[in-house]
Amino acid sequence: MRSTSVIIDEGVNCLLDKLREPFDYTKWHRDNLYENFSLSELNRKATEFARDNSN
Repeated sequence: MRSTSVIIDEGVNCLLDKLREPFDYTKWHRDNLYENFSLSELNRKATEFARDNSN
C-alpha cells in the first residue's frame, strides 16, 4: 500500500504534466501588455502570441 505522500506526489506530478502550457506569460506581458488595447484587442494578441509561440 502506498503512503498518502506518495499518492499526493504522483497526483501533483500528473497535473503538472497534463496542465502545463508552453505559454511564456512573462515574455508576452513584457512585450504586449503596456500598449493601449481594448479588451478584445488584448485577447486577440494573447491568442496570436500563444499560437505563434507554442511548441
